[in-house]
Amino acid sequence: MIRVLIADDHELVRSGFAALVNGREDMTVVAEANTGTQAVSFAKTHQPDVVLMDVRMPELDGIEATRQLTENHGLTDLRVIILTTFDLDQYVYAALEAGASGFLLKDVSPPQLLEAIRVVAAGDALIAPSVTRRLISDFVARPKQPDTKRLDVLTVREREVLAEVGRGLSNQEIAEALIMSPLTAKTHVSRLRSKLYARDRAQLVVIAYRTGLIQPTD
Repeated sequence: MIRVLIADDHELVRSGFAALVNGREDMTVVAEANTGTQAVSFAKTHQPDVVLMDVRMPELDGIEATRQLTENHGLTDLRVIILTTFDLDQYVYAALEAGASGFLLKDVSPPQLLEAIRVVAAGDALIAPSVTRRLISDFVARPKQPDTKRLDVLTVREREVLAEVGRGLSNQEIAEALIMSPLTAKTHVSRLRSKLYARDRAQLVVIAYRTGLIQPTD
């Protein structure tokens, strides 16, 4: 059962999302918050698996609330999906930087939202189709000097897999590109997350760029 916390300052939005989530057998809403401060507090109390987080909220915006949650050592398994009506670059950058595992627009269809919750809960990343890879590349290409030493813990094969993750390939696509089974690809990705202390696939993408393993033009 996937435990979901909904954070949005509009009651109608919260009610709609709650009805959608509670209507599925594999997930349930454990709490609803109408401010960013409440979202942080309720997450600590209810320990959800996934938080659906609005960007613009009173007291504390969704980006800062996300940062506080992802930096909390007591919430290491929590994943955040940013939901907004604004398809703006700065929100995407800020959401990724804060540790969000997903970024979707509020006009997403019900099936897409439910699938996003399942994907993120399983440890993968999900970005709205309208948010192009150019945005991610621009964001992660900003650092000063590549942190290459971070890759020292990886084998040659693991570096190859990380590069493909950074290019946005799925486990199935990685398996085909590197001539291995999908299960082996999945195992490599899991080991990468463990070795690099990455919360999810989204952070692996960021690491692949920030270490200079791949370039925005790759």
